[in-house]
Amino acid sequence: MNQWLCESYGGLLHRIKGQLVSDVVLYEEIDGVALVTLNRPERLNSWTSELGSDYFDALDRAAASSDVKAVVVTGAGRGFCSGADMDMLQGIGASEGEEQSPRQLRNERHDYALTVPKPVVAAINGACAGLGFVHAMMCDIRFAAEGAKFTSAFSRRGLIAEHGVSYMLPRVVGPSNALDILMSGRVFLADEAKEMGVVSRVLPPDELLAAAVEYAQELGRYSSPWSMAQMKQQVWSQLDMARTDALNESNQVMAQSLKRPDFKEGVASFVEKRDPSFEPITGS
Repeated sequence: MNQWLCESYGGLLHRIKGQLVSDVVLYEEIDGVALVTLNRPERLNSWTSELGSDYFDALDRAAASSDVKAVVVTGAGRGFCSGADMDMLQGIGASEGEEQSPRQLRNERHDYALTVPKPVVAAINGACAGLGFVHAMMCDIRFAAEGAKFTSAFSRRGLIAEHGVSYMLPRVVGPSNALDILMSGRVFLADEAKEMGVVSRVLPPDELLAAAVEYAQELGRYSSPWSMAQMKQQVWSQLDMARTDALNESNQVMAQSLKRPDFKEGVASFVEKRDPSFEPITGS
């Protein structure tokens, strides 16, 4: 584990288990949190096919682990993810017409983090651009370091709002702010990102990762993993539902929750004034 990460964790780093997924994506489990680090710092963690595939493998690993209650995604060095690597962009089209494997098809689902039944928190430590901005928006919750730079950049490359960001962004910040971000392709900083709702919190750079990990650990300590998985599914799937359909679906899931052990444990822990002990979940 490198010195920069160790210093960022501070006193939160009590127990680490896990190993590298690859050289370009690091994976560690820290007291119930899977920390996933994009690790191409010399290129501001620009996105390549290898990095994307390994990132999704890391999310799969977190989803499958009964020890993991939440996921934190960050970047090594000065950036979160500066977008698609230019070498990859220049190679687009070379494989046209070739049949794709299930793994390749999975790797085109840039909303993949939304399929993980656990909270995914982005700790945006620096440059967050293009495809990196897309992946930040596909996380459930976003924290940013003071001074972190954001841009969609697509319009300035003659492109469109790529990979589902046209669906997600207006639902987070509203249509007008979304069109400003997408059409202008301008750079905006963390404070403005918070004003628009792109991120929930802005923190000093040396406190960002520790705060994100601590927040994720609190989710795992106090909240039912099953409840969080259901809430994630409810929020993202009900955005386009009629209100009555969403209400009916929620009532059905509510009836299920009242019969689950987590409900009894949640009530008992409150009455007994202790931390709850909820059942873990795995899978996607």
